[in-house]
Amino acid sequence: MAREKLEEPHPVDRHVGRRVQEKRLDLGLTQTALARAVGVSFQQVQKYEKGANRVSASKLFEMAEFMKVDIPFFFQGFHDAQPGVGEEEAPGFDHEHKPTKHSVEIARLAPRLPARNQKLILDMMREMLGEGADKPG
Repeated sequence: MAREKLEEPHPVDRHVGRRVQEKRLDLGLTQTALARAVGVSFQQVQKYEKGANRVSASKLFEMAEFMKVDIPFFFQGFHDAQPGVGEEEAPGFDHEHKPTKHSVEIARLAPRLPARNQKLILDMMREMLGEGADKPG
């Protein structure tokens, strides 16, 4: 049965869509290039990336092959806030911050910097956001 259009996208669909977008941007692909590779329109890729439409298992498989990642890649970082025995409540993945080309590139380049430079950049970003530079990290 189809979902009602008024319903918000499921958190897993949004997460998978964001991971598709992050990997696409990381590879320097356009939505059109990804769409052609998996046989859908670029508008459909937009809907996948927003989580508005679910990615079918077959399309997820085709995307994984095209982008040369394993299928679990698309689910990495998603944590449903349902702790097991002895586990503390953990916050779920933050879906509110849409990745951009710049944020994906920052995330890709940062690990290549020495730890001291990573901390300097982190402090600068926190200062720019008004969060202070001395938060633990």
